[in-house]
Amino acid sequence: MKKILVANRGEIALRVMKTAKKMGIKTVAVFSVADRNAPHVKFADEAVCIGEAPSNQSYLLGDKIIEVSKELGVDGIHPGYGFLSENADFAELAEKNNITFIGPKSKAIEVMGSKLAAKEAVKAYDIPMVPGLDEAITDVSEAKKVAKEIGFPILIKASAGGGGKGMRVVENEGEFESQMNRAISEATSAFGDGSVFIEKFVTSPRHIEIQIMADAHGNILYLFERECSIQRRHQKVVEEAPSSVLTPEIRKAMGEAAVKVAQSCDYLGAGTVEFLLDENKNFYFLEMNTRLQVEHPVTEMITGMDLVEMQIRVARGEELQVKQEDLQIKGHAMELRVYAEDPLNDFLPSVGNLEVYQLPEGDGIRVDNGFEQGMDVPIYYDPMLSKLITYGETREESIQKMIEAIADYQVEGVSTTLPFGTFVMQHEAFRSGNFDTNFVKKYYDSEILKEAQTKEAEIAALVALKQYLEDQKLVRLPN
Repeated sequence: MKKILVANRGEIALRVMKTAKKMGIKTVAVFSVADRNAPHVKFADEAVCIGEAPSNQSYLLGDKIIEVSKELGVDGIHPGYGFLSENADFAELAEKNNITFIGPKSKAIEVMGSKLAAKEAVKAYDIPMVPGLDEAITDVSEAKKVAKEIGFPILIKASAGGGGKGMRVVENEGEFESQMNRAISEATSAFGDGSVFIEKFVTSPRHIEIQIMADAHGNILYLFERECSIQRRHQKVVEEAPSSVLTPEIRKAMGEAAVKVAQSCDYLGAGTVEFLLDENKNFYFLEMNTRLQVEHPVTEMITGMDLVEMQIRVARGEELQVKQEDLQIKGHAMELRVYAEDPLNDFLPSVGNLEVYQLPEGDGIRVDNGFEQGMDVPIYYDPMLSKLITYGETREESIQKMIEAIADYQVEGVSTTLPFGTFVMQHEAFRSGNFDTNFVKKYYDSEILKEAQTKEAEIAALVALKQYLEDQKLVRLPN
């Protein structure tokens, strides 16, 4: 593999290209008009504009990306995450044109892309599942009957869904019909598929996922877990590795279950198996993401592995060089997704110009970044600017480094989730490890952040005044 096209943008495009460069592989960037001056475009060996700013006129044009790949003699396509990364048709199209898709085969993407097909596939492997209905349903009265059997609260989920769309928690029978109809219509408009399924709602779950890597020679590794329970609107904001609540026994059991999920769909490459962990430490299979995850850096920090390099090596047919018994957890890593969103205004996107944009540096600090000072944050894409990752020997050290790194991260021109990151890191529930996916709902209130910011401004003003008075004294001193 001598040349790779990265079918993505922003920090993940740059992240993939850096590893490719390290491996002596040439890179091709594709970009939209809005991303003409983006760092990933400048970093690549070659760059091609593939369309207008909206992603359906650029980054989602699979045919166009294949066309560019053929013209430039590309051997492999790395899809990053989002966009076409879990599009089975795109993976198949690449293969048909003799271009290696750096990811699983299209069949695995297809199976795991449907929550119902995924459940069906893993059924034979004795993997724990949340109690519920194993088939799609659109008949409201039939669904209500099933919900009563499972027992409320229940969760209605779009089969084709993701990112929290087409998902409804129903507390009691009275609100079932309206919530069911809402879930179906939301799923239809978001995914063109109204089929939903029903499962027991685990009230205080933790969201824990296992990173796996599989080669074409029958080897499957699990690279331990990531704790992803700090979420807003079903989207992760803070991730860490390892989890503070897993015992070695549970870790091993979850890892082995994740390997079985990979076996169930003849998996190849990097993938993530997501589980819910209830308050009694029972875990249940949730779904599989058939791509590299946003939060992969925390796994890299605690294992010393470069997951993108492993993906490329596996894609070109190499056997994994590491065995399960060689892998061990060393230290603790945290990741904060730095979004251009306003945590004081319900995390709404905040677009504008990055008048000041300076990254923190130092031992145990890593920033996977896709922006530069002076750039505009476009409205067309996910508003993530970067990922801030910290590493320490202990969880406490990693948290402390994160607090300091956030303080050193200078951004002016847009609002970001940095202050929210500080709030999480300083919160007693997070520090103690005693939290679940309801953390934001339970503890976060934008008023708390507003108060903290007002206090900070007051302190800064007092310090400035004191300094001014000191300076005045010096000026008045006689010769």
